Amino acid sequence: MQALNVWGDDLLPCSYDPLTGYFRDGCCQTDEEDHGTHVVCARMTQEFLIFSLQRGNDLMTPRPEYRFAGLQPGDRWCLCALRWKEALEAGVAPPVILDSTHAKALEVVTLAQLKAHAWVPKEAGSR
Repeated sequence: MQALNVWGDDLLPCSYDPLTGYFRDGCCQTDEEDHGTHVVCARMTQEFLIFSLQRGNDLMTPRPEYRFAGLQPGDRWCLCALRWKEALEAGVAPPVILDSTHAKALEVVTLAQLKAHAWVPKEAGSR
């Protein structure tokens, strides 16, 4: 069965570079063994990366033994739904790519909360 996004459509890939997802397949798919529920596709910000580090999850430091180069602002990454909610409550939630966020995220946060933090790419030439 195809995984669905928050719109009820097919889940689109989040990122292949860096390669993300619980299954490291580029998508925010999940199963019963994904205890962190890595289902929110978010575009990293410096504020969020620092917040995550302060919560004990260093996403910035390269870990070559895990083939992990470390994240930088602008990278897309599948976040745990509860961590995204925690960041939301702290005022540092990173923008979300809704088409790539798994419907299971809606068990933790509302569609309205996700939509309020949706990432909208800047159009060429706009300010």
